[in-house]
Amino acid sequence: MIIAIQVQAQSDRLDRYLAQELSDLSRSRIQHLIEQGQVQLNDRVCTSKKITIKPGDRITVEIPDAQPLDLQPEDIPLDILYEDDSLLIINKPAGLVVHPAPGHAGGTLVNALLAHCPNLPGIGGVQRPGIVHRLDKDTTGAIAIAKTDFAQQHLQAQLKAKTARREYLGVVYGVPKSESGTVDFPIGRHPVDRKKMAVVSVEKGGRSAVTHWQTLERLGNYTLMHFQLETGRTHQIRVHSAALGHPIVGDPVYSSGHSVGVNLPGQALHAWKLKLQHPMSGEFIEAIAPLPASFTTLLQVLRRRMAIA
Repeated sequence: MIIAIQVQAQSDRLDRYLAQELSDLSRSRIQHLIEQGQVQLNDRVCTSKKITIKPGDRITVEIPDAQPLDLQPEDIPLDILYEDDSLLIINKPAGLVVHPAPGHAGGTLVNALLAHCPNLPGIGGVQRPGIVHRLDKDTTGAIAIAKTDFAQQHLQAQLKAKTARREYLGVVYGVPKSESGTVDFPIGRHPVDRKKMAVVSVEKGGRSAVTHWQTLERLGNYTLMHFQLETGRTHQIRVHSAALGHPIVGDPVYSSGHSVGVNLPGQALHAWKLKLQHPMSGEFIEAIAPLPASFTTLLQVLRRRMAIA
């Protein structure tokens, strides 16, 4: 696929400008395309991500076709919250990886979807067929899957325009001083540990990330929180919660908090409610994913401790 862009904005670094224009691509992916000679500036190949572009410049980006993966359908049970000919919303359990990646060649949500939806291959690309957004492996809850190309494009446009609403419930360590707030910290790859994300300035490669939060219930030294995503960066709520000084309970990456005495399969974070516009009818659909047993048990234990105290 070839994308041609006529620069109209103010002067900026090439990679930063392309990251804003091509929001479906990560900044690291854009930098790789530049390094591989897939970007031309004013009809000449440009391999410098730091070069300054100016209004009037012409940029051409060639995105190579994704290499097909040998994806096999697998009969993995799905907890379906909503389904019709255009889309599917499921309640993802902890431990289920969304799409194949190094170390997870099978047993993923994509493998399950290929068995459930025979016509899914090719929808939205061969590597992540039908996947519109993602949830971390151990984050539970509602996730939407497109079953047609039109639905894929429509749902992605809603996420980009922020008309789709994604709400989460999470239990954090500590008690925030205020009842609600907004975290507006850019997120990027951790400068040392490349498996982690971190608050990173835009100048150093971070991308805008906004999370709205509200306290729902104070549970001693813990708090049940409601989160609403305005953007959808990797590990966004987990990174923002840690940045607030209140990491998600059970988070193996961003929390060093002590055990709460409940056997959790991962972080206590659940994609509770998903509201979006149906691609065909235009009506709004609201799917609510019931809390998993481990999350409910955690709340019960913390409430009992409060009662005893």
